[in-house]
Amino acid sequence: MSVSVVYSLLAAACAIWFIRWKTDPLKHIPTIGPSLPILSYIGALRFIFNARDTLQEGYDKYKVFKVAMVDRWLVVVSGAQMNEELRRFPDEQMSFDIAVAELLHVDWTIQPDITHIPIHIAMIKEKLTRNLAPITPAVVDEVQLAFEELIPATETGVYLLLTLPDWMPTNAFSTMMNIIARGTNRIFVGAPLCRHKEFLDISVDFAKDVTKGLSILALLPKALQPIIGPLLPWPRWARQRILPIVKPMLDERREQLDRYGEDWVNKPNDFLMWCMDDARQRGLGHPEDLFVQIILAINFTALHTSTVSFVHALYHLAANPEYIQPLREEADLIIREEGWSKAALGRMIKIDSFLKESQRINGVSGISVFRRAMEDITFSNGTYIPEGTVVAAITTSTHHDEGNYENADVFDPFRFSRLREQEGEITKHHYVSTSPANIGFGHGKHACPGRFFAANELKIILANLVMKYDVKFANEGKRPENEWMAVNIAPSQAAQVLFKRRAAS
Repeated sequence: MSVSVVYSLLAAACAIWFIRWKTDPLKHIPTIGPSLPILSYIGALRFIFNARDTLQEGYDKYKVFKVAMVDRWLVVVSGAQMNEELRRFPDEQMSFDIAVAELLHVDWTIQPDITHIPIHIAMIKEKLTRNLAPITPAVVDEVQLAFEELIPATETGVYLLLTLPDWMPTNAFSTMMNIIARGTNRIFVGAPLCRHKEFLDISVDFAKDVTKGLSILALLPKALQPIIGPLLPWPRWARQRILPIVKPMLDERREQLDRYGEDWVNKPNDFLMWCMDDARQRGLGHPEDLFVQIILAINFTALHTSTVSFVHALYHLAANPEYIQPLREEADLIIREEGWSKAALGRMIKIDSFLKESQRINGVSGISVFRRAMEDITFSNGTYIPEGTVVAAITTSTHHDEGNYENADVFDPFRFSRLREQEGEITKHHYVSTSPANIGFGHGKHACPGRFFAANELKIILANLVMKYDVKFANEGKRPENEWMAVNIAPSQAAQVLFKRRAAS
């Protein structure tokens, strides 16, 4: 190929890029980072490695702005007022479901059928939340068993005739993920499967693999995603590995349903059973592969977000052990008076506040309230959003805004419990509550439907932890910095927390 032909092709490519840039319907929206063709990819790389500063810059300057991702422009709204406006659009104008499907590439990274037959979503909304009271004792039982097995720290340093250090070093992230996996799956699939090591290993690995797949696709242009996405092996491998483990239980439950109908004696009251009943009512029969996909999908959602959320809180506790005593006193008193129940958890306003404040300060994502424009819309400030655009709100900047929270950058563990102690405020400021200024769980009707179960479980874990252990970082260490990758936020996965059995009082 001659030099002149190469130059001609380059010139044509530059002309096409320039025309596309000039006619881009999002060109009028301010950009954080470069917006010119090709140079915008530099902005996309900057966003992957410096998302927090990029989002904060936009938040400080504009009500609506855009940032470059490798495969798209992401339009972002700033501030509580714009968060509220975004969530108020009806689904036919701004779709949450399609936005999440596009951003998470659900068919390729999680499981292919769950968006097309979303039995699990209906069961979360209709069954899981409504059954919180009867399932709470089972979660408590499993969490307590898991603590004893996974953190055998003692007051004396002696356990089963073995000499251990008084303070037992523990990798916090992996240990808490396994405790959460046990407690969660006690309700998802029941005992004894919730303790099956290979089942738990697959579930935990799958939660990590979804994140791995998302990271790969985030680096690809949109045109390559349909080629590479179906080649990601982890969703298929997870189904193949977990099916032999769950199949005997699925077969047994199907036989019982065939023999006795829906009301057999000692019928399990767990998430999988609810899904199996719902599939029959829908005329789907016994879609074995769908049930396996649901088990994996709900494990990813629950294990990833709950583990990140709880470890954030645990690191605050380990860095500030003086917070243990007020939490412990609250838990001791309430459990002594009521025992372990949903009502008892509802009275633990300091524990609730500790988790909510940790979510406010840290979070699991820098953005929330995702929507995809299903038609052309215009915001109240005049910003035009063309159909097909994905829009989101900034979580971290909203939560650190002095206009929303006093001393917003300071971790104040009892911020929300103090608010609830004021007259007329006891029913407000719950961990699960959302508002335009608190969007960690999203906001509005599309706020995370599983947050009620997640909050109950994390309160059970935190209450058990402070009642049984003292925790700290080695050498009075400070809380490790959070790790950002694009908009995803995680606590350090390498940090160790020291555990010691609580001294007898």
